[in-house]
Parts: sequence; C-alpha cells; structure tokens
Amino acid sequence: MQRRAALLALLCAPALAQQTADRRALEAAARAEGRIVSVGMPDGWANWRATWADLKRLYGLEHQDLNMSSAEEIERMAADGRKGTVDIGDVGFEYAAVARGRGVSLPVKPALWEQIPDWAKDADGYWALAYTGTIAFAVNRKRVARPPVTWAELFGGSHTVLIGHVGSSAQGNAAVLAAAVALGGSETQLTPALAQFARLQREGRLIVEQPSLKLLERGEIDVLLLWDFQALGMRSRLARGAPEYEVLIPADGSITSGYTPIINRHAPHPNAALLVREFIFSDAGQLNLARGYARPIRLAQLNLPEPLRQGLLDEAQYAKARLVQPAIWAWEAKKLGPIWQREVLQQARR
Repeated sequence: MQRRAALLALLCAPALAQQTADRRALEAAARAEGRIVSVGMPDGWANWRATWADLKRLYGLEHQDLNMSSAEEIERMAADGRKGTVDIGDVGFEYAAVARGRGVSLPVKPALWEQIPDWAKDADGYWALAYTGTIAFAVNRKRVARPPVTWAELFGGSHTVLIGHVGSSAQGNAAVLAAAVALGGSETQLTPALAQFARLQREGRLIVEQPSLKLLERGEIDVLLLWDFQALGMRSRLARGAPEYEVLIPADGSITSGYTPIINRHAPHPNAALLVREFIFSDAGQLNLARGYARPIRLAQLNLPEPLRQGLLDEAQYAKARLVQPAIWAWEAKKLGPIWQREVLQQARR
C-alpha cells in the first residue's frame, strides 16, 4: 500500500513540481526511501560524483550506479517491468523518444520547466535535456606532434583512432554522425563516415573500446573521439606523468547533442527519483554539471563563475558544430548497430 501511495504521488508530481508545492513532503518521502539506484550515471561522467555527494549530504540518499550505455539502460528498465530495480537513468538525446516509446519513462516536469528550451524537452514531460556535449578529438601529444584539426586530416593521416560502442552508445553513434556531417553527409546519409572508418579498420587503426580514464593514462592511442565534456573531464583527472591531451572540436564539422535523466515508470524509490531529477535541474545541480565540463541546459539563467567558463573550450571552436536532429536520428541510430558491424567491423584487416 505504501508503494502504491508513493507511485500515485509521483504521477501527480508534474503539477506539484510546477507549483513547487509540498517540496518538504517530497523531501521527507525521499528521506524515508533513503536510497537511489541509477544507471549510466557514474561518478566520473559529467561530475555526477558531486551531485550524489550533495544528495547524500542534504537528504541522506545512499547511491548506487550501474554503468550502462543508453540502449542498455532502456533495456534494463523494460526487462524489469513492474519489478523495477533501478530508479533513474541518463540517456542520449536520440534515446529519449525510444524510452517513451518503450513505455519505461514517467512524465514529470521539474519546477524550472519553463527555463528549459522547447527544443530540449518533451511537451508532456517524459524527458528534458539536462546538459549538452559536442563530439571532440582528444589528441595524445606524446604520440602526435601535429594534431589533426579536421576530420579530413584525421582520416588522411596515420593515426590510431578510438571510437566507443557504435549502435548502443550515444557517444559512439554521435562520433559517426559528426564525421558524416563534416564529410558532406547527414543523419540519413552516413556513407562518407562509414567508408572512412572501414578504411581505418582494414588498416588496423580503428580501436573499438569504451573510453576510460585508465585507457587515457596508458597513452597507447593517438586520437580518441569523445564528447567535449568527457575529454576535458578525464584530462583533468589524469595522474601525474600521464600523457598530455589536446582537446579540440574538429573545424570542418561536429555534432552537438545532449543527455536527459529519465525516471523509471516502476522506480523502486519513486520519491527519491523525483527529488534527484529536481536537483539536477536546480542551480546547484546545473553548476555541478558545469564543473564536469558539460554545458548545462539552463546556462543562460546561471551565474557561472569565471573559472568554470575558462575551463570550457573557446566558443569559436563550435562554429561548424550543429545540433543533432533527434527525431530523425532516433530512427537512424536504431539501424546503425548492424550497419556498423557489416560495413566497418567485419572488414578484413590487410
């Protein structure tokens, strides 16, 4: 009965959140649950570490994360069904509509809903981007004397190149799209990029592995394709003596996308999940994301300290980056995994 009451309270949350009514009741209910289980929100990604620490300090919420790709997060929620084991996830822009279509996410409008741009949110509250990122090159300066500044230079050189798990990772998918856009393609025309990645595969220069801090510290790869915030964040945490990385936005084109927290429709700790999402969109939560080098969706309303602004890349580097077309990309990205396997990974090495 208590569980049912909590879920009913959550379903009424859009109105409560918009009016900021009964905030204390929500906090008390979240404290009583005492726990939040997330997926795809590890400490080192976009500075989630600080957010989990704040939620523990302010509301006593213990936290556990299961690090998954966007596709895996949705599959986990769908597979659990009514026996939900996770509360909240963080999925890429194109996966937001997928989550709604699969029926795993709950429509909840945070209190600051009106400050989120219309392009960055679902009209019914099923999702809203909390931050954005742009595909960048992280260039190992111990291995590369002259960093490639365009996709043309990257593909025309002799560099080893790392890309994540294309087909399941929003970051890996966006890297393919960014290359395609720079080479004259689009969301529906990925052939220019696939052809170049296939050539890297045949030449033994394509590394398919999820990027990690340990991988950067080993320094065995020339160029990594990452979100700008991931590249800057991991670079800031490198151990003394590790390789130095130059982070840059390719000058001939890139893709900007974002990530949205989604609340599991069958969250085991629904009030904690709602409180977490409220915090993420608050000034404190948005500043935590900025400290992780992500660009908060409410950046225009924030008083961002100058040191944080200086930690971001020069705005001029983003001149050729464009926003992903999520409605189109959501459909095309669903097809990308098998195409990537067939046209890139199955290419025989010379």
